[in-house]
Amino acid sequence: MSDAITKFLAKVTSEERKLLSKIIEELLTDKMSARYGKKLVGSKDIFRIRKGKFRIIFKKTKTDCIILSVDQRSEKTYRDF
Repeated sequence: MSDAITKFLAKVTSEERKLLSKIIEELLTDKMSARYGKKLVGSKDIFRIRKGKFRIIFKKTKTDCIILSVDQRSEKTYRDF
């Protein structure tokens, strides 16, 4: 995971951290496939998962899942994708 994701997870409560970590782990181990995410408009392989006020944005390839961002929903959440 990137430093930004690690820093964000350190800022949230332990309960929220457990929830987000579980989702991230399921994505990375392919227990939760991209079908649970919604494709971002204008991209072929970038998806998002909503969990309450949090958004997990990831890129799905044939062999990997790359976590791009974990953040709270705001006006800036989807700008870079």
